[in-house]
Amino acid sequence: MKSFLNRRHAAQPGGPSPSSHLVAVARDASQEAADASADAQAARRIHETDHPPHPEAEAADQRDNADTLDDRVSVSAAAVTARMPSHIGGAPRPVSTLHAVPSMPAHLSGRPVQIADGASFEALVATRTLATFRSFRSFDYTVTMLFHSESLGYFVALHQDGTLWHAFRATDIDSASAVFHHLQEQATRLADGETRLAQLSAQNVLLARQIEDSEAQAERLRVDLQRHSEQEHRVSARQHQVRKDVAQLEAQRIAAQAQLNKAHRAIHQLTVTSSEGVPHLHGR
Repeated sequence: MKSFLNRRHAAQPGGPSPSSHLVAVARDASQEAADASADAQAARRIHETDHPPHPEAEAADQRDNADTLDDRVSVSAAAVTARMPSHIGGAPRPVSTLHAVPSMPAHLSGRPVQIADGASFEALVATRTLATFRSFRSFDYTVTMLFHSESLGYFVALHQDGTLWHAFRATDIDSASAVFHHLQEQATRLADGETRLAQLSAQNVLLARQIEDSEAQAERLRVDLQRHSEQEHRVSARQHQVRKDVAQLEAQRIAAQAQLNKAHRAIHQLTVTSSEGVPHLHGR
């Protein structure tokens, strides 16, 4: 109604000049609610003048009007608050709750595992109150799963060259086993270089020994070949000397045989000659 009266007043002579214009001004939510309540009360008074209300109906209407007014004020205030920037009115911007970031791997984030205090863990180890359930060692890396009987808790530790590196505490054996396998894989990956180093060192030592053995065998073969060559030379020289001696002896044999034959002929001649002087006797 007030808006209608304002427009009517603007159209009357003496009102605002044609060059003037209306500017929308943001009003407070409470002011808007008050205007709406005044309009509703004016309309109700006009209606009550023509039709007097019943007392009980009048009380119910008052309660309904109060509830309606409260609802309008709440809705208007909520709408204004939603449209209002966060820096207006001094209202602080809501801050989301901060949560601790898990320090365990992603696949262990939901398990009841915590980082153990290193000093407390080493104190328990020193008192020998921990029983070793599992142990894994790869070169300088050692992973152990320990059980604390007093608290029914489990500890999983990773040592490097005898020095504590990581220590975790778990409330059940399944979680401790998962951490143990995780650290075992980590230790295995870290020891890959050590493994390769040991393998290469052993291979180099083996190759050096094989080279030494091969060189020694080659030297023995060279010595054998040299000895064989020298022996062949000596045998060849001996064979030459033997052939020379055989030829000489063969010549001596031929000369001796000829001399013997000559002696045999001489003996035969002499025998024949001596036999001629023997008288020939005839048998009776």
